[in-house]
Amino acid sequence: MSNVYEERATMIAAGELQEFVPFGRDHCKNHPNAVNLQLRQLQPASELWSSDGAAGLVGSLREVTLHEKQRESWQLRKGTGGDIEEVEFEEELYVAGNMVIWTRGSKNQASYVYKAFTVDSPVLQAVWCNFSVPQNKEVETEIIETVCIVQNTCVNIHSVNGKDFISPLPFQVASVWPSKFGLLFERSNPGTDVTQSPPREPLPTVFSMLHPLDEIAPVCKSAGLFEALRVQYVSDSTLKIVFISCEPSIVMTYDTVQNVHTVWALREVKPEEQAVVLKYPDQIGTPQNMAVNSSLTAHLRNVSKDSPAASPFQNYSSLHSQGRTTASPGLHSRSHSPAISNMAALSRSHSPAIGVPSFSGVQRFNMSYTPSPKRYSTSHSPNSTFNDSLLANEAEPIAPRLCIDHLWTETISNHRERNCQATKVFITSDLCEQKFLCFLVESQHQLRCVKFLESNDLSQLIFLSVTTISARDAAPIEGIDAMLVLEVNGSLVLYTGVARVGKVFIPGLPAPSLNRSTPMPRPSTPLDSISTPARPVVMLSPVSELRGSTKFNESSLIEDCTVQLYGTYIHAMRDPVHNRVTLEMSNGSMLRISIPEIASSELVRKCLLAIKYILPKEIAVKVLIKWYNIHNAPGGPSCHSEWNVFVTCLMTLMGYSTDRLGWTRNLDLEGSLSPVIAPKKARPSEMGSDDDWEYLVSSEYHRQVDSHVLASALNLDSVEPLPPNEELSSQLSLDHSAPLFCHIPAVFYVLHLVYEELKLDNLMRDGTRSLVILLLQMARDLQFEEYIDFYWRDYPSFFKTSKQSCIIDQAQIGHMNQPSFFTVEPPCVFQWLSCCLKGGGVLPFPYLPGICERTKLVVLSFALYILGDDNAVSSDISKYLVKISAGQKKQVNEQDSKRLSIIKPSVLNSSIAEKLVIWLTNTGFTLKDLESVPFGAALPIRDAIYQCRKQPSSDWSEAVCLLIGRQDLTKQAHEVTLAKAKATIGQMITSDMPPANEAEEEDDGMNDMNQEVMSLIWSKDLRVQEVRRLLQSAHSVRVNVVHLPEFNDHEYIEEKENKLLQLCQRTMSLPVGRGMFTLFSYHPVPTEPLPVPKLNLTGRAPPRNTTVDLNSGNIDVPPNMASWSSFHNGVAAGLKIAPASQIDSAWIAYNKPKNAELANEYAGFLMALGLNGHLTKLATLNIHDYLTKGHEMTSIGLLLGVSAAKLGTMDMSITRLLSIHIPALLPPTSTELDVPHNVQVAAVVGIGLVYQGTSHRHNAEVLLAEIGRPPGPEMEYCTDRESYSLAAGLALGMVCLGHGSNLIGMSDLNVPEQLYQYMVGGHRRSQAGINREKHKSPSYQIKEGDTINVDVTCPGATLALAMIYLKTNNRSIADWLRAPDTMFLLDFIKPEFLLLRTLARCLIMWEEILPNAQWINSNVPQIIRENSVSLQSQEVSASEDLNMETLAQAHIYIIAGACMAVGFRFAGTANSDAFNCLYKFARNFMQCLPASTAVIMGHYNLETCLSIVLLSLSMVMAGSGNLKVLQLCRFMHKKTGGELNYGFHMAHHMALGLLFLGGGRYTLSTSNSAIAALLCALYPHFPSHSTDNRYHLQALRHLYVLAAEPRLLVPVDVDTSTPCYALLEVTYKGSQWYEETTVELMAPTLLPELDLLKQIKVKGPRYWELTIDLNKGTQHLQSILSRDGILYVKLRAGKVSYKEDPTGWQSLLAQTVNHRSPEVRGFKPEAIKTFTSDAALVSFAECFCKPAKNLAHKQDVLSLFTSILYECVTQENPEILPTYMAIDQAVRRLERKEMSETFELWQIKLVLDFSSSKILQERLRQTPGEGLLMNSEFLPVMKCSSDNSLDQWLYAYGDVLKSYLTGQPYEEAHMNMLACFLVYHSIPTRGKIMGVGMEGATSFSDLLKFTRLGVPVRALLRLAPVLL
Repeated sequence: MSNVYEERATMIAAGELQEFVPFGRDHCKNHPNAVNLQLRQLQPASELWSSDGAAGLVGSLREVTLHEKQRESWQLRKGTGGDIEEVEFEEELYVAGNMVIWTRGSKNQASYVYKAFTVDSPVLQAVWCNFSVPQNKEVETEIIETVCIVQNTCVNIHSVNGKDFISPLPFQVASVWPSKFGLLFERSNPGTDVTQSPPREPLPTVFSMLHPLDEIAPVCKSAGLFEALRVQYVSDSTLKIVFISCEPSIVMTYDTVQNVHTVWALREVKPEEQAVVLKYPDQIGTPQNMAVNSSLTAHLRNVSKDSPAASPFQNYSSLHSQGRTTASPGLHSRSHSPAISNMAALSRSHSPAIGVPSFSGVQRFNMSYTPSPKRYSTSHSPNSTFNDSLLANEAEPIAPRLCIDHLWTETISNHRERNCQATKVFITSDLCEQKFLCFLVESQHQLRCVKFLESNDLSQLIFLSVTTISARDAAPIEGIDAMLVLEVNGSLVLYTGVARVGKVFIPGLPAPSLNRSTPMPRPSTPLDSISTPARPVVMLSPVSELRGSTKFNESSLIEDCTVQLYGTYIHAMRDPVHNRVTLEMSNGSMLRISIPEIASSELVRKCLLAIKYILPKEIAVKVLIKWYNIHNAPGGPSCHSEWNVFVTCLMTLMGYSTDRLGWTRNLDLEGSLSPVIAPKKARPSEMGSDDDWEYLVSSEYHRQVDSHVLASALNLDSVEPLPPNEELSSQLSLDHSAPLFCHIPAVFYVLHLVYEELKLDNLMRDGTRSLVILLLQMARDLQFEEYIDFYWRDYPSFFKTSKQSCIIDQAQIGHMNQPSFFTVEPPCVFQWLSCCLKGGGVLPFPYLPGICERTKLVVLSFALYILGDDNAVSSDISKYLVKISAGQKKQVNEQDSKRLSIIKPSVLNSSIAEKLVIWLTNTGFTLKDLESVPFGAALPIRDAIYQCRKQPSSDWSEAVCLLIGRQDLTKQAHEVTLAKAKATIGQMITSDMPPANEAEEEDDGMNDMNQEVMSLIWSKDLRVQEVRRLLQSAHSVRVNVVHLPEFNDHEYIEEKENKLLQLCQRTMSLPVGRGMFTLFSYHPVPTEPLPVPKLNLTGRAPPRNTTVDLNSGNIDVPPNMASWSSFHNGVAAGLKIAPASQIDSAWIAYNKPKNAELANEYAGFLMALGLNGHLTKLATLNIHDYLTKGHEMTSIGLLLGVSAAKLGTMDMSITRLLSIHIPALLPPTSTELDVPHNVQVAAVVGIGLVYQGTSHRHNAEVLLAEIGRPPGPEMEYCTDRESYSLAAGLALGMVCLGHGSNLIGMSDLNVPEQLYQYMVGGHRRSQAGINREKHKSPSYQIKEGDTINVDVTCPGATLALAMIYLKTNNRSIADWLRAPDTMFLLDFIKPEFLLLRTLARCLIMWEEILPNAQWINSNVPQIIRENSVSLQSQEVSASEDLNMETLAQAHIYIIAGACMAVGFRFAGTANSDAFNCLYKFARNFMQCLPASTAVIMGHYNLETCLSIVLLSLSMVMAGSGNLKVLQLCRFMHKKTGGELNYGFHMAHHMALGLLFLGGGRYTLSTSNSAIAALLCALYPHFPSHSTDNRYHLQALRHLYVLAAEPRLLVPVDVDTSTPCYALLEVTYKGSQWYEETTVELMAPTLLPELDLLKQIKVKGPRYWELTIDLNKGTQHLQSILSRDGILYVKLRAGKVSYKEDPTGWQSLLAQTVNHRSPEVRGFKPEAIKTFTSDAALVSFAECFCKPAKNLAHKQDVLSLFTSILYECVTQENPEILPTYMAIDQAVRRLERKEMSETFELWQIKLVLDFSSSKILQERLRQTPGEGLLMNSEFLPVMKCSSDNSLDQWLYAYGDVLKSYLTGQPYEEAHMNMLACFLVYHSIPTRGKIMGVGMEGATSFSDLLKFTRLGVPVRALLRLAPVLL
């Protein structure tokens, strides 16, 4: 009998034989590389197209590829990542010539080229390598996947995400190895180092590169654990790397002298080791022994060889350590650029003639070298000396980054051959996870396998025994933990670890047999196709074909020849991936085979895992090998019978004789079994026999039919199987010599746990049925009564058929190992969950780590959620789960602790439901998994999910949101799609221009606005179209001039052109406003240039629509009139680009216009790119290019753009760029550059931007001086000084922004006093600082004397004070700025400056600004208030001693300044008080204009003030599109001519632009930085004509972008992806002006500034609630707002969106449900679609809820389904629908007495237990109506009918129950209902009841003792009548 268990001569069938050709080879042929091109050139074209010419070309190509084939190589690996996660694919890296081709392919997708690279010189090697780049925190690293291509002089590194690096190689590389940390380089041929005549320290041979941009650094080695810290470079040239692995990180080397292999651990170097290496690198050459010849070196080597303990890295320096000196320039003096020049020495170090350079190369690694003159006698005279320090500085050492530690060296045998270097090394593991490092020594035909394991603390590897297998080749098969070995005789054998599994049989290849002398016919398949004419198979002489003479053992060479000529044999193996491997045949062809998996069915796999887990390793491996051989025998079983084979195999191994046991014998017949197990029974005849009937009757199918509904419906008699033959029923006994005999109890117990695990998976229900038969047989034979009863209760119907048991000798039972973990009471997971729900104490549940994961998950979920133990999933796991211990504890613990540490921190102070959901997500649990958990066990988890769904947190991860079923949140979290959708959302827009225009196709620059969102914000009117009409500048204007009779034609034309000139002033000012309107609204296509709308300065005159043009020469037109307006046009176009767009340097340069006329537009475009942050991507080279062109506009745009992009960064390179343009920042002796004035102004503002808020002392000092820069002698600085002084003031204000009194380190500059002097005038101070020299002689042009010219310096100084003391409420400074209150002083100050002073004073006293007219008037001094003309009065009161004009002008300017202050204070708030107040003043000014008082005030002044108030109004209402302000702007737009110049138009259209900032998506911020930017942009002095930059540089008008911020929140319906309305509840934090308040806003809406808010909530009832808590930080909300403000919301079931139903009167429920009818039949299934978009629910309604004629009797079922559907849909928990259905079906089945298994009853029981559990009762107490997920009426009804059915059965057949409880025999017909009753009422097993004692129970009180066994009282009440 015993030979059954021995290893037989079995074969394993390999599957899928295919011919293999590297995919890259075909691709290469089509690649247009140089060879093809040369061939093309050789042949004339005519010949190419003639037929034979083409053939010739193909022929020559073929020859070329044959030549190149020598150089081709490829490697394969298992695919990682990829598009689809689950699919396993192969990747191939193919190298030929100078091409590298990376392809991918999988089972269900053909191979395709993923990436192809072509480099300049032939590729030496190409490898995949992962570099890890540390992220911001040191802990996290990002892995970059790359392909590294090594050429002769450099290595190209291409990362998957598109970055390319080229690193030059400073030496010849022998090979490159990818490691865990990066690349390792092995320097080639270092042998010559040793033989150089003067010996010196050998150079390092192994180098590392940890990142493509890092310098190549040498690798060092530590000298072992026991010696002191001795670290040195790896410089032993006899070491060759043969293998490097990433996991574990080890290196294997081969010593060419000692012929041994060594394994090292590769790790990062420690800082102290770095220091040691840099201080004391070991060396030989010292001045004393300089002349030591090379023989000494050889002697040293021999010494090292003889000493037994010598490491293969022998350090020579131990002999010469006394000459060590320490001179190190330190680590930190390395320059930033990799000093390749020094490294270059390494490449030249082979030629001994070069003296000094190679020396410096050594010097770089060796600081301890004192040069001696003798050394240089080859190249210098003996007396030439070197300066040591010079040398030391030149050559600094390179710090090593990686270090190797010695782990293991193979033992040296005496008769070791010379060359036994490993040709192939790999790591494999056996079926029990033992790891082996295997290396193939081909010259000796040996495969050596070293077993290794990790030490307990995981810190190091321990290498154990070596096993040698005789082999010609080998390859690991990772997919099944095995390796394939090609034996010396040519057969393939599968090994797992070092245990032999069996030979592999390859269908289509002959079995190798070498002793045949008869010629063997060539096999017909699949090799015929291989030798195609393209590659003639050239047979070489047999000797050269065989590698080495020891290839075959006994057979003679002649026989080999015959084999080789007539058959093909396997020559080698390569490219193993997962379970596939390529065989190289002797005729050059390659075949790819796959080795079959261990098991394909999930059930078998789980059982095998459990058995493997519990058995000792040796036995486990035996069992698995046995199974593998049986399962994969050639011509083996089909898939469906895998389980049967497994059972037969397992029972045979346990000692059963399967062919004599009834049910297993049938298994043999069911599937065609392999002849190994059971020889097939010979059939008596083809006609059939009685056996067939017997087989049918006793089959499982018969059992199922027997218990089927149909059988009972047709009243069929049940056919019992015939009694089995006598020979079988004779007592069967087990064979106790079987290998698993003594482990039967352990195997039984783990299989039982697998059975419990499978119960928790609906998809494995068949598996439990199969498994329970096996378990039942084992339980019977082991006589475990409790288990037998347990299985009977689960599957009562199975008991009728299987009765046979095998006898096990009592004596033998003693021999069995009774495992410690075995429990007499069978662990039942449902029982445990039920106890948990009832609140009883629970014992820990046993589970197998890694196998029973679902058990663990469900048990811990219940512990956490039902028992409320917070630590259940972290520290207290052992309270609820007990691990069944077997040998493999370590790894499991480690995984658990790792996993838990990830979970803990994320869930603090959150509800239990949240904790549960987050924990489930972290363990990888998804909705799909939940669907397969049985409904009773899943209900509490679903309940937790439902609780979370109602009040989710906005910052949960995507996976959590998916689990709780909130699509809106999932989509929000899924930011990647947002980035893609962003581009599309912008492009849903069509042009909405009125079609009347024939120039419709012209782009007006406003086509890309998001119409959908704007139509939601402004849904009632067409204000957006109106704004477009006002701001467009691409169409001709209408020039309407009445032809008066006194005009002749010529004068009339002139009149028209003059009118056009006035209109053009307006047209030219439009682009600034258009830029505001279209801000950040467009995502450009990288392949197209940005469309810039043209600026149209022509007109059309009615009635004939004739063109009017300014260039006709009839009137004088100012030169360069349109230059600045085209600059603004360019800015407006550039500002459309959103900051998130994908733009690179090339695209920016690509937009450069060809013709010079558009240069100004491009200059503006560059500035705009700076303002939206894209200019940082422009290469420095391009910036330099643009600036050297000397185009003034381009320089202005570029300098301002770059500075804005680097706002507040103090970036040095930009500072240098700006300084060149500011003479004051250059050293006094520098060449005077002729920088245009406007460029200087731009550069000065640039300094302010780059240093914003840094209070940088030097810059502040220079700028302070520049405010009052006097005019120079030679006309320099004489024109437009005002704008320069203003720029310096603004810049100074920005540098010291808001720093006020704490200007650290600047007290000696007296900044405020100096500024005050600039403001009020006085005697000029002596010029301090660097520019003293320049100002010695005064200007010859302007006589200023010694006083300060206040008219120039006042505005800059005033605004500088305002910005420095911004919001500081510093009263003393503010009082300096108060308007003078005497007539005398008023006469001395320009009214305009009063505006600036008032504004400055209010900005300093920020907190005091109030939005009412009273406060605004309080800024006006008393003298003016009493005597001035009020804005409302119509007549002028005259006065002698007062200058009324001065007072009136001062009055209006002060009021305008105060209004502007209100605008700043309430910018972007849409504050109604501020709006009303400012609107009133604007109306007042407008009434003033036509009045008589206007003469005193001056039209110009009134217009200025009106413009300022209008701008202030727009600042407050920024982005809101307020209609009243729009009307004012439109009124101002219509006015042309008169005093209205270019500047006023600019102001009015800027106001219009601000009002619709970014199409309503943006508004203004009131941060310090924003206020500074707005002061620059809205400076209240407007240019008088289009080229006027005298007082303020026009380009600064665009700096408003720095103050704009996105604050529009747009709800988007997640189902339709369209923007919609939603109600928001916004809660403000409390402040000094108001308590914490909550307001309701209808989104899309502009939010208030985020730091004022506490939380934002999407309110119900129409949408699912969603809260964004801003106390946790505003990043989440900011990221939403910056991504177009899209907030996904989900409409609740049965609700209508606000757009369709603004009032909320409609409700779908009202329409669909008739409440007056007694039942819910009014719910029409057609209406379902209005409630839900879920396809499954719609189909359910279609199929199950529509009444049909033939279903009249099923009306109650239909109405039940309809009401269930209604309940699910309205309560929005459609996931409960299947649960409802399952409960209903189960109860109906129970009523019909058709339950053949009690599984569903358990689920109903769990549902009922949950509904009465503590957690739900508490929730109901706190919030009535918030009970269970399910309808409160449904469960009691179901409970009632279940009770009813069982009670009826009990009433009829009580005696059956009694005979069960007393152990009497009973009728089998009632088994099913009996089991149902016992399970439903939790009645314990017979054994337990006997234990308590039932005899003598006479009263009910006697029965109550059973409650100790957990029998509920209501069950006892039912038992009482039966028992008593």
